[in-house]
Amino acid sequence: MHPAERYRALVAEKKLTGDRAQERVSAALEALATKLETPGRKSLFGFRRAAPPPRGLYIHGPVGRGKSMLMDLFYENVAVVPKRRVHFHDFMADVHVAVKHWRQEDPGNEIVRTAEGIRTNAALLCFDEFQVQDIADAMILARLFEALFEADIVVVATSNRHPRALYENGINRQLFLPAIGLIEKHMDVMHLDGPIDYRLAHLERARVYFTPLSAEATGALDAVWHDLTGTAKGEPSELEVLGRKLKVPELARGAARFTFDELCVAALGPQDFLAIADAFHAIVVKDIPLLTAEKRNEAKRFVTLIDALYERSAKLICTAAAPPADLYRAGDGSFEFERTASRLVEMQTPEYLGRSHKPKLKET
Repeated sequence: MHPAERYRALVAEKKLTGDRAQERVSAALEALATKLETPGRKSLFGFRRAAPPPRGLYIHGPVGRGKSMLMDLFYENVAVVPKRRVHFHDFMADVHVAVKHWRQEDPGNEIVRTAEGIRTNAALLCFDEFQVQDIADAMILARLFEALFEADIVVVATSNRHPRALYENGINRQLFLPAIGLIEKHMDVMHLDGPIDYRLAHLERARVYFTPLSAEATGALDAVWHDLTGTAKGEPSELEVLGRKLKVPELARGAARFTFDELCVAALGPQDFLAIADAFHAIVVKDIPLLTAEKRNEAKRFVTLIDALYERSAKLICTAAAPPADLYRAGDGSFEFERTASRLVEMQTPEYLGRSHKPKLKET
C-alpha cells in the first residue's frame, strides 16, 4: 500500500483526523515512492546508473502538523532497499564518529569515505527533525551533502524551518550556505502548515502532571507518551554538552523520557538542562519524589531543570509524589521553590502548552 493510500485508509478508519495540507504532502510522497519503485529504477541503487535519481523531499512547517507521521508512512510503505530512517541529531553523531575515523585512516578524503559508508546502508535516507544548531554540524554539512547527492542517495527530511532559515544567525553561517543550495537543488521543498497542531491538541486534552506516584499514574504517563510520539518506547540517544556525552534513555519524535534520578540525582548542571530544553520539545519525567531537606541538591537541580524548560517553552509531562506546592516544603531553597511550584502549575495550562518550542542556536 503506497503512502497516500495508507494515509487515506487511516483517515477513513478515524485513526487520523486528516486535512488538506497533509493530503497534499502525502500525494507528493506517493509520487516519489512511485518514481523510486519504477521498473528498472532499482539499478540506481547498486548497479550502473541509467538515469539521475528522483529529487528528494524537504517537508517543513510548524510543530505538530504531522510531518514525522507522513514521513513514517512513506518510509514504511516504499519498496526501496537499503533505506534508513533516523533522527537528524543521531545521524550527525554517527557522522562525526565516521569523519574522525576516516580523518585518521584516509586524510583529505574523510567526507567522501563517510558518504560511501552511508550509501552502503541507505539508498534512501529519511531525516526526522532536521535542524542545525551546532557550528560543528554546520561546517561539515555542505561537503557531506555534496558527497551524499553525488552518491545518488535520495533524501527525505522533515524540519520546523524552511531550508533558508536553517542555522539562522549562527556563527560563521556563510560556511553553511552551500548546504542550503544543495538542498534546494536536489530536493523539492514543501510547506506543511495545516490548521491544527495535532501534537498540542493531544496535550491540551490530556493531563500532563500526575500525582500521587502509583501504577495508575505511570500508566497515564505512558499513555500521554504514546499519544505524543506514536510509540510505546523510544530509542536511546546522546547529547553532546561541553565535550561530554549526556545519555538520553528514550527519544522519539523530538520528545525525550527520563526518570527524576537520571536528571536530578545525577551530577547534571545548567548547561545540561539547557541542552535538553533546546534539543527536545517535550520532556517526560517519571517519579519526582518529595524533596526533603536531605535532598536539597536534587531540589536545586530540579529548579534549574524547570527554569530551562520554561525558558525554552519545552513541555513537561511527569509523575510526582505531590502537587507542585507540596513537593519541597522545608530545606535550603524551599522559599525560592515557590517560583518553581508556580511555574509547574503554569506549565499545565492550555496557554503554556500552546506555546511554540523556542530552542536557542548554539554559537560555540
